[in-house]
Amino acid sequence: MKTVVCPYCGFGCRLIIDRDGWKVKPYPGEPNRGKLCPKGLYALEFVRSKDRLKRPLKREGSSLRPLSWGQAIGEIANGLLEIRELYGPDAVAFIASSKISNEENYLLQKIARLFGTNNIDNCARLCHEASVHALKLAVGTGAQTNPYEDIENFNAVLIWGYNPAETHPVVMDYILKAKRRGAKIIVVDVRETRTMAFADYRLVIKPGTDIVLANAIAHVIIGEELYDEEFVKGRTKGFSEVRMAVMKYTPEYAGSVTGVSAETIREVARAFALAGSGAIMWGMGLTQHVSGVENVLAVINLALLLGYIGEKGGLYPMRGQNNVQGAAYMGALSEFLPGYVPLTDERFRKRVASLWGVDDLPTERGLYLTELWEAIERGDLKALYIVGENPAVSEADFTRVRRALRRLDLLVVQDIFMTRTARYAHYILPASAFCEKEGSYMNSERRIQWSHKVCEPYADSKPDWEILAMLGRALGLPGFTYAGVEEITAEYFRLFPELEERSVDELKNGDGIFLPRKRLHTWEFATPDGKARLVAVERISPWEGPNEEFPLVLTTVRLMSHYNTGEMTLRSPSLVKLMGEPRALINERDAERLGIRDGDWVEIETRRGRIRMRAKVGGVPEGVVAIPFHFKANRITSPALNKAGTPEFKFSACRVRKMNTP
Repeated sequence: MKTVVCPYCGFGCRLIIDRDGWKVKPYPGEPNRGKLCPKGLYALEFVRSKDRLKRPLKREGSSLRPLSWGQAIGEIANGLLEIRELYGPDAVAFIASSKISNEENYLLQKIARLFGTNNIDNCARLCHEASVHALKLAVGTGAQTNPYEDIENFNAVLIWGYNPAETHPVVMDYILKAKRRGAKIIVVDVRETRTMAFADYRLVIKPGTDIVLANAIAHVIIGEELYDEEFVKGRTKGFSEVRMAVMKYTPEYAGSVTGVSAETIREVARAFALAGSGAIMWGMGLTQHVSGVENVLAVINLALLLGYIGEKGGLYPMRGQNNVQGAAYMGALSEFLPGYVPLTDERFRKRVASLWGVDDLPTERGLYLTELWEAIERGDLKALYIVGENPAVSEADFTRVRRALRRLDLLVVQDIFMTRTARYAHYILPASAFCEKEGSYMNSERRIQWSHKVCEPYADSKPDWEILAMLGRALGLPGFTYAGVEEITAEYFRLFPELEERSVDELKNGDGIFLPRKRLHTWEFATPDGKARLVAVERISPWEGPNEEFPLVLTTVRLMSHYNTGEMTLRSPSLVKLMGEPRALINERDAERLGIRDGDWVEIETRRGRIRMRAKVGGVPEGVVAIPFHFKANRITSPALNKAGTPEFKFSACRVRKMNTP
């Protein structure tokens, strides 16, 4: 039996796999402590799907022709080099994956930068990049501050725009242990969620009003002098600006805007402040707005006002994919080198360049993932190399993305299935699944864990790191002569002072290694002066609002038994059975007004298009429609971006009408 890291969410469960019976058991140690959700339990089903890609393919007209690995990599490298020669290195972009290992993401961003471009990004751009920007600004480090184990010891847990009971079921064990100890559980969301069933306070707010509520809570904390004066004076800056900014956000004003009563706002503010310690956990409900960065800053302010940092509290931006934290930490972001170090940090950049055997690396920020499509439309971007991502489904307003993919001179897709994106590719490279290779992954709490190889790669597929090493050599880049994945691990270890003295064997044989350490900001913040920034933020309206033509607000949600664009879960019979048919949630009064009954087919339309699915009456407030984002939802979601480059998936003006037939 061997342990592997679960290929689904960012919680980072480890699975024990019996190779003989192909059965999965939960790992008894950290972080999942003998627990698993349905996705983890059935994680091997998609690996054995008959839909797996078997060999490299090349598009010739409307058909695909098999070819050898040597020929495929050679032709791809020649195509990339030709485009660089004609248009420059920035005419090429790379999309990394939140599902491949640290080593593989590290290699892809290394290829991009040695090739001469910072056009390297990953799907963190679609989820928590707003959190990264806000955390970097406020506390100096763009990552979760505390381990999961701290949650059960805090006296309050504030869960905002996040539904762990459905999206990270195993973390609920930590939250419920805190509750059994007497901790107050506070949940803020735009609908009644499964998580709210366990809450002491349930705040259902109107979509797009998060800043108003957070500022009103801060108003009460400051006005009633519930804040930690010693912490604020000694370890933060910006208090006076925040105090002035939130004065006008009275609970009464916030109540009229958010739909939460003024008395409830006061009660929650007092409960959270008087708890003495607390975690703030958030998800896409905060970040996927045009105000995403400001939303996160507003809730960080609450933690800083109360001194809920280090031993007394933590900030938990809960990651959606199994290695989205690792992909970002390995440097697969267009504005950061590994470790979230800015490209402009000359000392670190030179260190990386020296390790890679070159004098320097490009310093201009590359294109964000969400900027690629316009660059293709302008003719600036000619080639795209995609590893383990499916932007033809995952991007907002994906009809535009699909048009852009057709315009590329060269599109390479490296994946395990013929995804919707792969259908547009000139070359398709078959990758190995998570249990068919070795490597390390970093979960949401920054714990690096080793995932062991359990079985041989399917057909003629190869581990992503082997494919990328072949590509690096074919491109003539230095330093791609790796004999094994452990050599790549050892190389990225040398980038981080905290890992320089650690060994790969230690990583393989333990419960993981935290980077940079288990608990951040205990004594000082990672800012130039060691102090955190309280940042005053004002209410920012959604990019588009409801009107007579589009009177309802559309938001997107996740399902427990489903995952992202469906390529894995829809090939898992057990999960498909558990999930059932996706439904659009609509309020009872809205449904009655529109003549819609439970189970009716409905058409949901925004300014970008329309989709159809069955309706489920109930579960959302009046004026709100909620649909699972895993299927075709992004045909109609808003492409408006916040300053971190994240689309406003959580707010689109829409209309709904009953259909007589599907």
